[in-house]
Parts: sequence; structure tokens; C-alpha cells
Amino acid sequence: MKANTKDFHYEIEPKDCVEGMRAMTERSVDVVVTSPPYNLGIKYGNYNDTRTRNEYLDWSRQWAREVKTVLREEGSFFLNLGGCPSNPLIPHELLVTLKQDVGFVLQNTFHWIKSITILTKDGQQISAGHYKPLHSHRFVNDCHEYIFHLTKHGRTEIDRLSLGVPYSDKSNIARWSHTKGRDLRCRGNNWFIPYKTIVNRAKERPHPATFPPELAENCIKIHGCTPESVVLDPFVGIGHSAIAARKCGIRKFYGFDIDPDYVRIARSAWTTGTTEAGWFPLADS
Repeated sequence: MKANTKDFHYEIEPKDCVEGMRAMTERSVDVVVTSPPYNLGIKYGNYNDTRTRNEYLDWSRQWAREVKTVLREEGSFFLNLGGCPSNPLIPHELLVTLKQDVGFVLQNTFHWIKSITILTKDGQQISAGHYKPLHSHRFVNDCHEYIFHLTKHGRTEIDRLSLGVPYSDKSNIARWSHTKGRDLRCRGNNWFIPYKTIVNRAKERPHPATFPPELAENCIKIHGCTPESVVLDPFVGIGHSAIAARKCGIRKFYGFDIDPDYVRIARSAWTTGTTEAGWFPLADS
């Protein structure tokens, strides 16, 4: 399906991502942002998430090599991965595999904070965000995931201030020459992006393992994308990366998923700017 408007060309296809990427032009993609299955036994519609460790890593090598082939020399590959308390090494094992066997370089590591408790300046303790509660005598609640920023050489320039935040101490604006008088500093590598509150998961979030569009939006922005940039999500799911790309004004996007039901929802999400239940409003750039 080719969803074309006057300014946008988005292709979201129900096919295996290895097959889909092999049909693409080499070095044609500026940013890849994706979240593959974590091999944690999640119940997807058309995918078995219970492979052996070696099977999972072998399969990951296959699709990661195709990602590297379609990525431009100065492109960015943002890989969202999470583990679980009983199997915390999965993200790191995959990361090492992509470095040693595929040749990617880890340039930055971002932490997607889903829930956090902080102490305010007046001494008040507040909690924000959502997490899946864990009832255990051995483990604590898992409130974060990784976004590994992988590149081909480790020298890809990024737009640090695209996600910039104001200085809390305004005297820093004049103190540091690099500010150039702007009240804006690098946000750093911790991204607090909570899930939206929902009432009916089956209707409002019809996928067992999604990331919020804001996460993909951060990735696209910090790479320094322009409307002419090309974005790819090999595991597009229900289309949150496509929504993020359109919010960033990206005119060309490719996405693949083996589940036709997810693809149907993703196409609708991109066309209307929302999921079927209207979870994420879309503001065109």
C-alpha cells in the first residue's frame, strides 16, 4: 500500500522486514527507529516470541545486516530494547552481537524512563508515569528501557538542542560561551516519556509491545532530520513511528510488519493521525 498525499509518501507493507529491506535501495535511509521483539514470550499476533537464545541472535543478525545496508553512511539507527528482571541481559547480548557480527558502533545510549519518583526543591516526593507492577521477593519494578543509538562509524553529527531544555540556573547563559546567549541546554540521555493513560487496552493500544510516538519523535529530531529525510521502521507494528515521522514533517517513510492486522491499524493511524480509538492526536508540521 502506498499512502500518498501531495507532500507525503509513506509505504507500510505487510511483509517480513528482511524481504522488504532487500527490495530497497542501498544507503537510501537517513534514520531507522524501531523496536524488535525482545524474545520475552510476548503474545504477538503472527510472531513466536519464544525462540532459543541462539535462534534469536541469528535472526537479529539477519535483519540488522539489512538495516546496515539501507542506512546512509552518516545515518542513525535507534534501537529500542528492554529486558525483564529475570532475564536482564537480552538487550546487552543483542547489542554486542550487532557490534561484533554486524559492525555497528554504539554512539549514544538513551534511557526511556517510563516512571520515576523525584524529590522536589521544597522536599516533596512525587511520582509520575506508569509501569507494570511486579510482585516479587527478588526483583524491583522495571521502569525503563534502552534506546541504543547505533551508527556505522561513530561520527554521525546530531542536533543536541532539538530536544533542548531551559537552564534552571539562568546565570549559566552568560557564564558559558557555548550558549551563545540562548536559554537552551542539552537534555542529556534520560528521556521521561510516560505511557498515556488508557481504559481499554484491546481498543486503545491493540499491540502487546508498543513505544509511544513521542519516543520515535525524539529519535528523529535528535538526528537532525529535515522533511527530505527518509525514515524506516522494520517492525512498524501499529504505526507509532509513522505518526512520529509525520509529526516531524518527514515526507518519506517505510514500514514493515508480518501481521496484516497491525499493518491495517498502522495505515489508518498514519492516514487519520490517530489509532482506531483516537489515542494519539496528530498535529501536522
